[in-house]
Amino acid sequence: MAQVKKAATKSTKEAATKKTTAKKTTAKKTTAKKTTSAVKKTAATVKTKIELQYGDKDISYDEIVKNAKNYLTKELGMSAADLKSLDLYVKPEENRVYYVANGKEAGSFEL
Repeated sequence: MAQVKKAATKSTKEAATKKTTAKKTTAKKTTAKKTTSAVKKTAATVKTKIELQYGDKDISYDEIVKNAKNYLTKELGMSAADLKSLDLYVKPEENRVYYVANGKEAGSFEL
């Protein structure tokens, strides 16, 4: 009977140890999530402006994106709701903007 009590005591201690370890692990994960979200909030508050200047011309990032969306909707007949992704490649020496829309449609328009 003494052996049975010792075995029961060991399994009880092991269960308590597992619970304590689980609580510590959970606490660490929560701290990491808070830190990550704080970094995201900080990064989101940085205001940026991109302007392409070449020769005697300058055009803002917002204008390039607006022109690309206008080109896709008016010239190609694509609806704004269908546009999920838009990759733009600006080549000022050619006065062109190359695009890839939704990973499929590709082409260019004048800068």
